[in-house]
Amino acid sequence: MDKGLRQFWVLLLAYGMSVLLPSPSQARNGPVQTDVELVFAVDVSYSMDPEEQYLQRQGYIEALRSPLLIDAINKGIHGRIAATYVEWAGEYSQRIVVPWQVIDSAASAEQFITTLQATPAQRLQRTSISGAIDFSAKQFINNGFSSFRQVIDISGDGSNNHGRPVNKARDEALAAGIVINGLPIILNRPNERFRDVDRLDHYYEDCVTGGPASFVIPINDRAQFVQATRTKLILEISGLVPSPKQPLVHPASAEQPRISCFAGERLWQERWGRDF
Repeated sequence: MDKGLRQFWVLLLAYGMSVLLPSPSQARNGPVQTDVELVFAVDVSYSMDPEEQYLQRQGYIEALRSPLLIDAINKGIHGRIAATYVEWAGEYSQRIVVPWQVIDSAASAEQFITTLQATPAQRLQRTSISGAIDFSAKQFINNGFSSFRQVIDISGDGSNNHGRPVNKARDEALAAGIVINGLPIILNRPNERFRDVDRLDHYYEDCVTGGPASFVIPINDRAQFVQATRTKLILEISGLVPSPKQPLVHPASAEQPRISCFAGERLWQERWGRDF
């Protein structure tokens, strides 16, 4: 058995869990067919205060427990999705918190949640959305699943200030057929240290997200975390084009960027007086 695989199973046994990964027989018969492969890519940079981190994670937990979400999954052609949960911060700061798992029922969703809750969230330096996209895109390679859609689901509270240009990472992911959706967290902060671009939702629309039916759902209030996350996941799972009547949802922009995709790097340089 491969060393990494052995360590993974040791970890699962230590937590007493049975995650629904492809079985050896399924692996021999080819990839497991799912309706969508989803990477939940979650910001854990220092600009996210502990309460925001808790609300962000709780948003995913409550969304996964929603009967509406399970119903959306079961209405798919295959009636199942594959998902993994990734935390990210700087260019080289990413970790897989929940490995790829099939979700096809309330019980399997709860297994995903149990694995997530077993690992405390980190807080790390810098914000590299480009690093998060690059790392997430690699997770689709030889992951044991096959689907019509591969989606990276980015949530965070700041613009890119580390690593390569975010629009370059986005464009490469889109060229590979990956869709990127966004959940920008836009809360009022009295602390000037974490000042960011004025319209983070526009930045996400113009520089981060893209692909068929891609969208952005900004969070402007702490009470919106659960509703926004649930809405986002249902849209991603169903593959529906967001309706203009949904007040939370902003379609990703295909026009000329309204905000420079280097805005985060410039703010970092102005704030700290050094290069990106």
